[in-house]
Amino acid sequence: MQLTHEHEEIRNNVKKFIETEVNPNVDEWERDGIFPARELFMKMGKLGFLGINKPEAYGGLGLDYSYHMMMVEALGHTHCGGVPMAIGVQTDMATPALSRFGSDELRKEFLIPAIAGEMVTCIGVSEAGAGSDVASIKTTAKKDGGDYVINGGKMWTTNGTQGDWMCLLANTGEGPVHQNKSLIILPLKTKGVSIARKLDKMGMRSSDTAQFYFDDVRVPQRYLIGQEGHGFVYQMMQFQEERLWAAISGLAAKQRCIDDTIDYTRQRKAFGQSILDNQTVYFRMAELQTEVELLRSICYRACDLMLKGEDVTMLASMAKLKSGRLAREITDSCLQYYGGMGFMNETLISRAYRDTRLGSIGGGADEVMLSIIAKYMGIMPGKKK
Repeated sequence: MQLTHEHEEIRNNVKKFIETEVNPNVDEWERDGIFPARELFMKMGKLGFLGINKPEAYGGLGLDYSYHMMMVEALGHTHCGGVPMAIGVQTDMATPALSRFGSDELRKEFLIPAIAGEMVTCIGVSEAGAGSDVASIKTTAKKDGGDYVINGGKMWTTNGTQGDWMCLLANTGEGPVHQNKSLIILPLKTKGVSIARKLDKMGMRSSDTAQFYFDDVRVPQRYLIGQEGHGFVYQMMQFQEERLWAAISGLAAKQRCIDDTIDYTRQRKAFGQSILDNQTVYFRMAELQTEVELLRSICYRACDLMLKGEDVTMLASMAKLKSGRLAREITDSCLQYYGGMGFMNETLISRAYRDTRLGSIGGGADEVMLSIIAKYMGIMPGKKK
């Protein structure tokens, strides 16, 4: 994929924004367990960062995914994982289906303010008993007059306590599990929506995460995204963007861990030489650097093929799998070379160690990615592409 001056401008502008508007506040947001999403998103919206590949008719820039990828990659310069994840929910997880399949009326009401940063969005898929197994969700949306009546609940909802609306996946029929689901816009101030609790997480501390209950929640049927019964398919499409986002957004963060560790071990002395001068350390850094570049190649190739209209499900799954596992390798190795300081919360490597563990769980666990890859290879028993 050939990067142009415009690509580089977007990446540099987002990086500058992160360095001036985000990183100086990250330590405070991490301590508080939340960041001011609406305030930050409105700043990003004014700069066009939240709708780079969204239609111009709804406030986006109308550019292709490769330009959006530059924004996503630049998010990795943030000194935590929680804020980039929250931004990713806004741009790549809660809004793609609405942008593609929503009615004009629905996009004017909910997509325009999301791109402007005036509304905070979240995604309602996972439940306490249905994480990676999306087909087994229990939340229902039953027709009554001109409304859907929603009952059930959602778990691990990023941006939940600050959200204005949720892109909700619910069962709207009694048919096969892959054909009975729909995506519905759910305004979170609707009667019957309640936040059970704000979740206390190991990492991603600056991102607020909520558990929701729905008790006879009524929304008009016009809040349906696309066609009824197509929600599972729409969500699988959103997952591919989410998984590419997960891999691309982690590239700069992985690079920073390596660079910071090289700087630290070059200065730190033990047994008469710098830690970096030990062959086991500089060989490991060289190996990890190679792995980062290989991951970058997969991400860029997936983007290039996607722009050509090809199915990148397998590559996106590979990128997501490798990103999560490589993050664990990098942070574990780098923390080790920091010694005792690596175990201190004051160091960024300690935060990265906690934040990146989610990469092999959220958005589809490693085992789900392996299943998808095996299916596309035609080697999964009883299932072929």
